[in-house]
Amino acid sequence: MEGIIVRRVIPSDNSCLFNAVGYVMDHDSKKAPELRQVIAATVSSDPVKYSEAFLGKTNEEYCAWILDSEKWGGAIELSILADYYGREIAAYDIQTTRCDLYGQDRNFSERAMLLYDGLHYDALAMSPAEGAPEEFDQTIFAVSNDRTIGPVESLAQNFVKEQHRLRKFTDTANFTLRCGVCQIGVKGQKEAVEHAQATGHANFQEYN
Repeated sequence: MEGIIVRRVIPSDNSCLFNAVGYVMDHDSKKAPELRQVIAATVSSDPVKYSEAFLGKTNEEYCAWILDSEKWGGAIELSILADYYGREIAAYDIQTTRCDLYGQDRNFSERAMLLYDGLHYDALAMSPAEGAPEEFDQTIFAVSNDRTIGPVESLAQNFVKEQHRLRKFTDTANFTLRCGVCQIGVKGQKEAVEHAQATGHANFQEYN
């Protein structure tokens, strides 16, 4: 199979995880409201599995929280969406170059890939050539008997390593942010979260 791995940038609107999944699964990067509903329905239908201990909040609180378009998704949401689509989701972390695989214990026969930069999810796709239109993207890959996606897997790993070398990630422990509301500077994700909880401000911009 000829082609190159490309990063399809998803808008930064707090729903990037859902829209990146929508892009790789359905070539639709505006699926966040629908996928948030899917997750809330899944969680509310199984309060035993999705307990307060698992979710970090009560089942009811979590369902209300995930439907809020300002809230970000993460590992719990990716594992539910892998099940929903019946495909593995590989999430590559640029900073660590690690790949977290969701749905791998279900023997799904296909996989899609996302890229995570510490704060934001984008979609990974196979394009026939640099600059080719998005409609030519391949985003679903067959999983072979050895549980890899063949040559595409090493292409993806090399792409992630190159993004790491170019420092295309946010070091969330040490980055500096400015609050867009009150202009105060904070360092690292921990301080940003504390500031957001104390003030209700959620609009941060990175600055150096």
